[in-house]
Amino acid sequence: MASGPGTKPILVGAVVGAHGVRGEVKIKSFTAQAKDVGAYGPVADESGQRRFAIRVRGEARGLVVARLEGIEDRNAAEALKGLRLYVERAALGAKPRRTPKGAEVWYHADLVGLAVEDTQGRRLGTVKSLANYGAGDIVEVAGEGGKDLLLPFTKRVVPVVDVEGGRIVVDPPVEVEAKDDGSQE
Repeated sequence: MASGPGTKPILVGAVVGAHGVRGEVKIKSFTAQAKDVGAYGPVADESGQRRFAIRVRGEARGLVVARLEGIEDRNAAEALKGLRLYVERAALGAKPRRTPKGAEVWYHADLVGLAVEDTQGRRLGTVKSLANYGAGDIVEVAGEGGKDLLLPFTKRVVPVVDVEGGRIVVDPPVEVEAKDDGSQE
């Protein structure tokens, strides 16, 4: 895929297997609404070398069933298992926006690479990734000293997200670590 401002590839889904015998695939969608995996135009592999027009056919067991252009039979569909599907960042629309209730919304990809500062303005590192393991979003910070930080991505811990300014401000919670003897520090 192309690189540069506005063209950062964004992961929208991954092929998890074939569906039926006519070349349809099952896709795990990473979009807010599962069927939106096909709403942004053609998808591509990470390199951008293989591109597919995508037509969503439905959903089955939490996965999207879709037809990828040029995939005509089950063997071709099975060969795509594990293929990660991307769209250009520009296809997703405007950068940060507000919901009708006034909450700010960003794409995780827009936050990766931003500088991370504490509330006193000291640089702590850069945003490495965001993940959700079931208990809420976690921001991973590649620390200045080589030690990564994992912080809850909440308004209390991350009070400022300034995509245009290229930074987020964090107020890390006090850490409590268990000692080998079971007591806490």
